[in-house]
Amino acid sequence: MKLSVVINTKNAEKTIEAALKSVSFADEIIIVDMKSDDSTVEIATKYTDKIFAHKDVGYVEPARNFAIKKASGDWILILDADEEVPQELEKAIKGILKSSDSGEETADCYYIPRLNYIFNKAFEKTGWWPDYVLRLFKKGFVSWSDEIHSIPITKGEVRELPAVTGIALIHHNYQHVNQYIDRLNRYTSIQSEELVTELEKEQTEVDGSCITKKFYSEFLSRFFAQRGVNDGTHGLALSLLQGFSEAVVAIKSWEKSGFPESDKQQEEATVSELAQFNRELAYWIANWHVENTSGIRQLIWKIRRKLYI
Repeated sequence: MKLSVVINTKNAEKTIEAALKSVSFADEIIIVDMKSDDSTVEIATKYTDKIFAHKDVGYVEPARNFAIKKASGDWILILDADEEVPQELEKAIKGILKSSDSGEETADCYYIPRLNYIFNKAFEKTGWWPDYVLRLFKKGFVSWSDEIHSIPITKGEVRELPAVTGIALIHHNYQHVNQYIDRLNRYTSIQSEELVTELEKEQTEVDGSCITKKFYSEFLSRFFAQRGVNDGTHGLALSLLQGFSEAVVAIKSWEKSGFPESDKQQEEATVSELAQFNRELAYWIANWHVENTSGIRQLIWKIRRKLYI
């Protein structure tokens, strides 16, 4: 069975070579570049001559379908330009292809765990592990819609590889805060347009309560429910940034509506939402103390958790 690796690129000169070296075992490497103005394409030519250009639309999904069509392999492995395939994952992929070639039962599509390195830390909490991504599949069995962060459309049997760090894709995600902010600004502009369309269908609009809830729901989920608190300052920073990202989507949607003024009812709703934030934060703080204390102190915190105080 022939394996094609598909990589979409945009100004990835710092990471593309490591990505390409990690998939040297593939039968074919397809590069689809979205108007890079650094040395990305020059570096890629050392590893493949199958390099194609695609209009830069600000995110990868439309270019990904284009890239898949260029692949000639029986199986396709999708790789981002800032990712690497470790040796154990390479062995797992080769094993699947070998089984498929010999007629043994395999799935048609595979989700692969991904280990994200953010701000110099490998994240296994804060909602970033196992971060399954659909990356290995038989040609013709997967496609993406053109919406940002869309869920892939699959056919046939779908499986997940075990959530083991040794066989996880290595993802050199956000390396600097500025990188996060730059991407946040780009992505939230696109997502805000989608939110406006959704709100118009529901005949509702963004107000202070919506912005508040968007922020704290994401922050509390990341920092407490998904154990970002156990990632220390890294977990706090990332949880705040992700909450802020959700709030910015709502704020940009409000902007697209012409910055409408709030009425008294909306002001009251915003204050109520802030009060709810306070209650939920109190619950999660108490819950943390319940898990990290014992004896009478734990009993007191259990009572506070129950009363949201």
